Amino acid sequence: MTTRRHVLGFAAAFLLGMGSVASTAQAQSKDLVIFAAASLKNALDEAAAGWVKESGKPAPKISYAASNALAKQLEQGAPADIFMSADLDWMDYAASKSLIKPDTRVSLLANRIALVAAKDSTAKVDLKSGVDLAAILGSGRLAMGNVDSVPAGKYGKAALEKLGGWDKVKDKVAQADNVRAALLLVSRGEAPLGIVYTTDAAADPQVKVVATFPEDSHPPIIYPVAVTKDSANPDAQAFLTYLRGPAAKGAFEKQGFTVLNKAASSS
Repeated sequence: MTTRRHVLGFAAAFLLGMGSVASTAQAQSKDLVIFAAASLKNALDEAAAGWVKESGKPAPKISYAASNALAKQLEQGAPADIFMSADLDWMDYAASKSLIKPDTRVSLLANRIALVAAKDSTAKVDLKSGVDLAAILGSGRLAMGNVDSVPAGKYGKAALEKLGGWDKVKDKVAQADNVRAALLLVSRGEAPLGIVYTTDAAADPQVKVVATFPEDSHPPIIYPVAVTKDSANPDAQAFLTYLRGPAAKGAFEKQGFTVLNKAASSS
């Protein structure tokens, strides 16, 4: 009898717990969830704060990571209402997997990549044809996002290949999971040089730009944004509209982004 009572008590507690979990999940589903490239953090945090103030809506839940990681999470069923990528390739990937609403896709921002060093570094680099970063690094390493998947890493590798400097330095690269992680390696003094977006460099007072890569040395750095296919949150389109407006433009330009705000199909 005691055992039966315990079983019934456990079952009741379990069902009550499940009800609580369901209620929590239902409440969380009302949150506006955004998957955004790590390099957007400072600018998007400011833009989101402005949207909250203007709309009176709850603050969106923003998950920052490398664009490739976020696209894969979406593919695996992670719930999000908006996807903001740091390159066209990963937004194209999301589109090819029917993970976004194509008619909401916009090419919102442009960026640049730069070579950075610690703020007290005396390194001098001319990013021209034949540049030899390995000689400048000595025993140190070049911090970059993963060159096969992270957009900033892909842009950096493409630029060095175009300048004829990749083969000389490829064995000295410290690859990070995202561009902010690469920035941190330089900021902490764990790598003497790194390749990041100019906007990342502006966000960290512990680093400085040593040189900016020529724009024609790599594909254009475009940040597309779109509402995800499964989003049923009415605030998703409202927030996207806000990002395309003058208030958000100020937040992005403050961090060094160029605002494009152009509707775009797959590249």
